[in-house]
Amino acid sequence: MRGYSRKFASRMAWTLSIVALLFVVMVVLDILISVVRQGAGGISLSLFTTQTSGITGGLQNAILGTLDLIFFSTLFAGPVGILGGIYLAVFASDRVARVFRFVAEVLAGIPSIVIGYFGYTMMVQTFGWGFSVLAGSISLSILTLPYIVRMTEASIRQVPKSYYEGALALGLTPFSALRTVVMRPATPGIVTGLLLAVSIGLGETAPLIYTAGWSNFNPTLHLTKNPIGYLTYVVWTYLNEPYASAHQLAYTAALLLIFLVVILHILARLLQPKVKG
Repeated sequence: MRGYSRKFASRMAWTLSIVALLFVVMVVLDILISVVRQGAGGISLSLFTTQTSGITGGLQNAILGTLDLIFFSTLFAGPVGILGGIYLAVFASDRVARVFRFVAEVLAGIPSIVIGYFGYTMMVQTFGWGFSVLAGSISLSILTLPYIVRMTEASIRQVPKSYYEGALALGLTPFSALRTVVMRPATPGIVTGLLLAVSIGLGETAPLIYTAGWSNFNPTLHLTKNPIGYLTYVVWTYLNEPYASAHQLAYTAALLLIFLVVILHILARLLQPKVKG
């Protein structure tokens, strides 16, 4: 009787798991089909060559602005996150590592709109930068930093510690041992973390509304006091407009974002087996 109860419970658990998986897959497919069906019609050459004009035009300014924001946020968060992950994995004591991991987890759990409001009060108002690519990029870098730190630390910890100790025993300096013995096999995992962080930044809207503003014009070389366009603003704002042209731009921008995120995740998956190997 007890064996039958266990089999029944196991089958029920498997059944519920499969049902939950199918539900998630159906929801994702419904979103993808809806976005592709309504957004594919807006794909054209003019979409990439013309700027947004009110609720019409192309998305050149939003595409270039998104790339600008991602580039600078990765430029800011990448080195800091990688160095932080190296410190936690190799040099930090257990107590210090626990404290920094806790801080990173708290930072990853802060709502993005709170970070956006912090960026608005500090960078836009206090520092006088105004709505700008610099304020938006720093806000995004704060959001993505914890993921880069955790992925870098995890990638380095996958390399056996004996490799590093053996290199030191052979006379290599700590820096040389870290660079040649540890970082080489850990690099694919670190790059994976960067790609995942970029995909997270691509989908953010709230912090950019408070820090980057919006502009119908292409980005310039001015990092401050110069608002910038980005794709998530088009998705969030234009869907609320009562015009078909605005809805078309919103769905097309969403389709471009999904395309970029899928490419980044495919690249991350291609790199991941190298880390495990």
